[in-house]
Amino acid sequence: MLQRHSLQRKDAEVATLCGQYSSWSGDGYNANNNNWGEDSATSGSQCTYVDSSSSSGVAWHTTWTWEGGSGDVKSYAYAGRVVDRGHTISSISSMQTQVSWSYNDTDITATNVAYDFFTSEDPDHSTSSGDYELMIWLARYGGATPLGSMNDTVTIAGQTWDFYVGGHNGEMAVYTFAASSTITSFSGDAKDFFDYVTEHQGFPASTQHLLVFQVGSEATTGGPTTFTVSHFSASVST
Repeated sequence: MLQRHSLQRKDAEVATLCGQYSSWSGDGYNANNNNWGEDSATSGSQCTYVDSSSSSGVAWHTTWTWEGGSGDVKSYAYAGRVVDRGHTISSISSMQTQVSWSYNDTDITATNVAYDFFTSEDPDHSTSSGDYELMIWLARYGGATPLGSMNDTVTIAGQTWDFYVGGHNGEMAVYTFAASSTITSFSGDAKDFFDYVTEHQGFPASTQHLLVFQVGSEATTGGPTTFTVSHFSASVST
């Protein structure tokens, strides 16, 4: 019999995460409820559920509703690949990833769906920030707009992206690739995006170390709604 590599449900739920920074890790992946901006909301809540996991990936969903603090991000529920420390971006040969996702109601929300990467010159830097942030927005709803200003339209991984530069998240310089149309299933090499900013924006790939490799949804206002990731996988090769 051929070995099955699809995600197998281990329990009814692997983990339920309802605290502000409730987290889970296993099988080389992690997840976090990450309600980092909840104080700007007048009301609301979010819970994240890890549905299944294996070495080949993770499935999860998050349900949220937020009111008030228009334009402020309240949360970024995410799952991520656990990253080995000490690898500069230039030393990485590929960052292959796949994700398939859905939102049950985007008419009442301001949100995005995005990959998020932090890098730092310090390989032991905290994973809560860095020197640079690179985002790959697969979708945007309700007027959600990347930081900075649009610099160009580029084609990477077979898709067309609006490229934004000049934004800052705290002390981090931010690059954002926002899909020109919604991508609900993505498969590609995230290293290609780093290669672009290295060539065109002078990103210092030889001194910046990869800290986090995540995918999730930045929730601003609206809901109740549910964001579901039926499959996420990622790998880093050097």
